[in-house]
Amino acid sequence: MNTTYSDPAGQHLAALDPDWAALIARIGPCGLSPHLEREPFEALVRAIAYQQLHGRAAKAILARFLALYPGVAFPAPAAVLATVDVALRGCGFSAAKIVSIRGIAAATQSGLVPTLDAAVRLSDEELIARLITLRGVGRWTVEMLLMFALGRPDVLPVDDFGVREGWRILKNLDAQPKPRTLAEIGMAWSPYRSTAAWYLWRAAEQAKASATSKIPQL
Repeated sequence: MNTTYSDPAGQHLAALDPDWAALIARIGPCGLSPHLEREPFEALVRAIAYQQLHGRAAKAILARFLALYPGVAFPAPAAVLATVDVALRGCGFSAAKIVSIRGIAAATQSGLVPTLDAAVRLSDEELIARLITLRGVGRWTVEMLLMFALGRPDVLPVDDFGVREGWRILKNLDAQPKPRTLAEIGMAWSPYRSTAAWYLWRAAEQAKASATSKIPQL
């Protein structure tokens, strides 16, 4: 088995079987680059924008949202709460997502959504249990926070269509695995399941032969 990959995650996955080795050799080094400076409030709002949307549509919505708050990289919770619904709808957010974003902003002010300094001291499961109490925030949304803001290395979003499709493509299956099945399979990928998810997104993306990335770019 080829174990010449320079990073431990690549070595671990490539050593599992020839399919993983071939995928990693074809794609190259993992490009998962978390935004470690990003506050959980921002990360959650971005994840809400990406829920059930392709990347291009979500990016356009976020661009219109950020344009509402000139002069800052990302608005504070108080600024979002002060924004009228019609302005948020004009960005492309659905009514349900507006409620979710307002709830996240209020929960940030109350301390339920932790600051970045507090979040880094909490485990993955502690953050998931804490944040899924918010309306519109499910496990997938928190997993995007864990992967793309906190840089947690061992997260496998088994509810993500692209991740399950990537495994179907990698193993030439007739159907995607169920989330529970993929969770069991993915135990072998630990402690590098975030890297595995990234490669499975790429496998699905390449199979689609699409110019539009299906990897969340939160």
